[in-house]
Amino acid sequence: MDSPGVITQAALDVDRVRQDFPILHEQVYGIDLVYLDNAATTQKPRTVIEAVTNYYSVGNANVHRAVHRLSQVATEAYEGARVKVQRLINAADSREIVWLRGVTEGINLIANGLSAQFKPGDEIVVSNMEHHSNIVPWQMLCQRTGAVLRVIPIDESGQLEMDRFEELLGPRTKLVSVVHVSNALGTVNPVKRIVDLAHERGIPVVIDGAQCVQHYPVDVQELDCEFYAISGHKMYAPTGIGALYGKADWLERLPPYQGGGDMILSVSFEGTTYNEIPFKFEAGTPHIAGAIGMGAAVDYLLSLGLENIASYEHDLLEYATEQALQIPGLQIVGTADKKSSVLSFTIDRVHPHDIGTILDQQGIAIRTGHHCAQPVMDRYQIPATARISLCFYNTRQEIDAAFAALRKVQEVFS
Repeated sequence: MDSPGVITQAALDVDRVRQDFPILHEQVYGIDLVYLDNAATTQKPRTVIEAVTNYYSVGNANVHRAVHRLSQVATEAYEGARVKVQRLINAADSREIVWLRGVTEGINLIANGLSAQFKPGDEIVVSNMEHHSNIVPWQMLCQRTGAVLRVIPIDESGQLEMDRFEELLGPRTKLVSVVHVSNALGTVNPVKRIVDLAHERGIPVVIDGAQCVQHYPVDVQELDCEFYAISGHKMYAPTGIGALYGKADWLERLPPYQGGGDMILSVSFEGTTYNEIPFKFEAGTPHIAGAIGMGAAVDYLLSLGLENIASYEHDLLEYATEQALQIPGLQIVGTADKKSSVLSFTIDRVHPHDIGTILDQQGIAIRTGHHCAQPVMDRYQIPATARISLCFYNTRQEIDAAFAALRKVQEVFS
């Protein structure tokens, strides 16, 4: 999946959907909450909350370690959730799904595992719109090995300069690692084209999918990428849980990331035999409740239909963009042709933190700052943006409330 494609009006009953999210009916400062910070973390549906609660209430036990019934039930639920993630992104086998804390840990796992294959002068290609979690691990690898980080530039609209990308791919390029959807700009990158161009030169590709799988259908077999990482808390699941997809042959060749229980077959003081994939990457007691909650989140997303979600969110983004264009002095940062439901902006003579503070006082939660993507801010020569990030439980009425509050911001600072 590269882009939303042709979009029609979604078949979502949003009023019913909102009933599934208890927190959406809370108040802040005595005002009904309007939550528009979904790119930072999404709220959790009741089914996810209940799945976690049920595990701790009636099924709490460790996995893979005991013959008693509770452990068997916990293991079945834990491994069943792995299969659900496999199906969500259409991996060929559940062995290709590694449980971990999120995209950040997934990229660190890859960087640590591949570091022995890099020599001084080898090159890693990333883009100018990456989240810090897809920059810093590669910088650390470069510091250890003498490799060099190369950066795909973005144009003024926030789109990758694909001709420059092709020019960066050379005989020393050993890896490409790019974001599928930008958290700071909303840009949907042409990742299938990126993978194809890299593979023509025998270069493996890592994709940061943190901002994609909750918005659009993803098929990793069609993309043909070597690795694809996702974070649970971005997709209505608990915090501290995520998954890394890796082609089986690549996971087989990577060394373990950490040592300890569950990643071994046998241990003696003479040596250790490691477990098979994916378990050789899952040292210690895992976040069992989180994995079960992530499985419930996958069920919830699929019950709504990712095509329906994409359609509805696109409609919200278009509506919010129309509202933004009516406010004098507001500049949208990120105007790519293919965008997810993220609207980043600045307002003349108003710091984004002041925007966020005033909106918060009116019960409206947005994100302000550099969004863990400081190179993006440097590209546009700004310190920060305000960001409205929408999802399927948001409404046009909430967007109206946000822009009414933004007009009050202008009044305060005029």
